[in-house]
Amino acid sequence: MAKLQFEIENRTVGLGSPCLVIGEVAQAHDGSLGTAHAFIDAIAGAGAEVVKFQTHIAHAESSPEEQFRVKFSRQDATRYDYWKRMEFTEEQWAGLREHALQQGLLFLSSPFSEAAVDMLDRVGMPAWKIASGEVSNPILIDRIMKTRKPVLLSTGMSILSEIDPIVEQIKKQDLPLAVFQCTSKYPSLPENIGMNMLEVYRNRYGVPVGLSDHSGKIFPGLIAASLGASIVEVHVTLNRDMFGPDVPVSLTPPELRQLVDGVRFIEKMLANPLGKDELDTDLTNMRTMFGKSLVAARDLKAGQLLTRADLTSRKPGIGIPAAQIDTILGKSIKRNVARDEFLHMTDLDLEAQA
Repeated sequence: MAKLQFEIENRTVGLGSPCLVIGEVAQAHDGSLGTAHAFIDAIAGAGAEVVKFQTHIAHAESSPEEQFRVKFSRQDATRYDYWKRMEFTEEQWAGLREHALQQGLLFLSSPFSEAAVDMLDRVGMPAWKIASGEVSNPILIDRIMKTRKPVLLSTGMSILSEIDPIVEQIKKQDLPLAVFQCTSKYPSLPENIGMNMLEVYRNRYGVPVGLSDHSGKIFPGLIAASLGASIVEVHVTLNRDMFGPDVPVSLTPPELRQLVDGVRFIEKMLANPLGKDELDTDLTNMRTMFGKSLVAARDLKAGQLLTRADLTSRKPGIGIPAAQIDTILGKSIKRNVARDEFLHMTDLDLEAQA
C-alpha cells in the first residue's frame, strides 16, 4: 500500500509537507569522532533538518580481499584498513545521535551490514537510508524491514527492473517508503542528474520521491524542490581542502545554507500562486508611488477647453491617472491652473464638450 505521507520522528515527509534537507557526512569525518561532532554543528548551523552518516563495520561488510581504491589514501594500506578506521563504537554512535537531537536534527546513518543495522537500531535509528550499492542485497534489506521503520531507498546503481521488486517488497510490508533519484557518479555532471526520474518514480510507485545529489552544486537540489521532491540529500564538507573521496561532490556549510534558503524560498513561491485580477495592498501603494498623474503642461485659465498640448504627466499617482487623458480632452477647466500643477476631476466641468 502506497503512503504519500509518513512520519520520521517529529518530521512529516511527503505530500503537502516541506522538503526535508539532509546533510550527508558519509566518511568525511575521516575516522575522527571530534570531526564527526563538528559536522553536526555545521549542518545544524546551515539550517538543514537531517544529518546523515554511514556506519561501516569492516569485518561485517568487507574483507582484506577488497581492492576497491586500494591506494586512494596515504594512511591506509587497503580499503579494508580504511573501513576499520571509519568505525565508531556503539556508545560513540549513541553520542552522535544525542548531539544531533540536541541541535534539533534528525539523525540517520546508512548501514552496510546486518551488524550495522542491529547496532543502529539499538542506538535509535528512526528510519533507514539504503545506499545505492545495497539495493541488490536482500540480506540487508530483509534485516532492515524487520525493524518496521520507514525506508529511504537510493537507486544510483540500479535499473527499473531491479528497483521494482524491492519497492514491491517494501510496500507489501506496509512500510513507509521514499524513492530517491541518485546518480552514482562522483561528481555527477548536469547530463547525469536525471531529474526526470522524480516524476517517473512518483507515478510508478505512488510514494514520496527525493534526490540524492552528487554534483557538488546547489542547483540540482533547488530544481528538485521546485519539482516537488519531498527530500533532498547532499554531501557536506567543512571545506574543500579536507581529505576524503566525497569532498569533490560536497557542499560547504555556506553552500548548504544557500540550498536550504533556496528550498524554503521555492516552497513559499509555489504555495502562493499569484492572481492578476486584483492587486494587493502593497501593489496599490506602489501604483500610487510610481504611477503618473496628469498635470498642466502650461498655465491654464478657467473656462479653457483642454487639448492634448495642455497636458503632460508627472509622478506620483495622486491626481487624474495619465491613462485617463482621452476621457478629459475637450472638457472645460473650472479654475486657473498653473503649469506643472496636478489636475483633479473636481477641477473639470465634465458636461462641457469641445
